[in-house]
Amino acid sequence: MITHNETLEKVYTAKNHEELMDAYKDWAADYDQDTVNGYGYTAHIASAQALSRSLDDTEGYILDAGCGTGLVGEELYRMGHSIMDALDYSKDMLDQAMQKRIYQKHLQADLSKPLDLPENHYHAVVCCGTFTYGHVKADAFAELIRITKPSGIICFTIREGAYEEYGYRDKMIQLEQEKAWELLEMEDVQYFEQDNVQCKLCTYRVMD
Repeated sequence: MITHNETLEKVYTAKNHEELMDAYKDWAADYDQDTVNGYGYTAHIASAQALSRSLDDTEGYILDAGCGTGLVGEELYRMGHSIMDALDYSKDMLDQAMQKRIYQKHLQADLSKPLDLPENHYHAVVCCGTFTYGHVKADAFAELIRITKPSGIICFTIREGAYEEYGYRDKMIQLEQEKAWELLEMEDVQYFEQDNVQCKLCTYRVMD
């Protein structure tokens, strides 16, 4: 088992996208309460802080990729970042994010596939809780780079365990060597206090 939590185990062990969407459909309405208050989820706060301190001002156009119910977006909004789009594969999670009224657009899309978004579109992308078991693999890094402006910021978490098993670090280094992006920060932060799980919080700058 990846976790002793039954709900999280269902999400992490989904065999395909259909199972994953079914899991999130059942969970969407209770997600915020369960994760933050129940499991001690704090990675959204650390992610918003990391992205905000790497941006020159609050006027940048941000994509919350894999936004879920909009927890990261809420934190960024409190920090003064009000120009944001939300993107998630789960319509049910996206509907919850829409109710927060903090995003300009709500895009339903699969981060595992090419996105219907132009190149160099966003000043920054934040992706929290998506690079983990049963979700999005490292190939998605290149697509996040593609839609981010030169010198733009990409900030994301990778859950421990998945970080070692899924080859995320190898892909990150490959893209560094190709001069697609440069690493600004990488730190270990708390993910779920309940299971004492940590994640890598990574901040990159897209190269010109």
